[in-house]
Amino acid sequence: MSVYQTIKTFDNFPCSHRQWRHSGHCKFIHGYSRSFKMTFGCKELTESGFGVDFGEFSEIKSWLSHWFDHTLLINEDDPERALFQELHERQIVDLRVLPNVSMERTAEFVFHYVDGWIRQQTHDRSFLLEVECRENDKNAGVYRPAAH
Repeated sequence: MSVYQTIKTFDNFPCSHRQWRHSGHCKFIHGYSRSFKMTFGCKELTESGFGVDFGEFSEIKSWLSHWFDHTLLINEDDPERALFQELHERQIVDLRVLPNVSMERTAEFVFHYVDGWIRQQTHDRSFLLEVECRENDKNAGVYRPAAH
């Protein structure tokens, strides 16, 4: 059976993060303008011939903005989490805590939300195949589950 693929990109999400376990410079707070490329799949198209309707994606963009627009991302096990939480409470940073802030794990985090959302919106007609999370034009991580 054929699977149609549709790709949507969301870009220009300026945020900062740190990888506290990294032995090099990535342990320091640094920023990027992240982008997300999402590949959707479906086995049958809508009456209009669409796999997904891009006009219905404002909720996804809003969710991405909440997590990645002018925010500071840290891992949930960051030993300085209390300090970052205090900075958040003092409105010095807009803190978001993720399981892990790497591009690969961020792609996985985004995948699980968006896949659930698109399945609900389309009554399981469409699904997410993969998410590419890009920190710049040179570096990206991709999450694609083993099977659907």
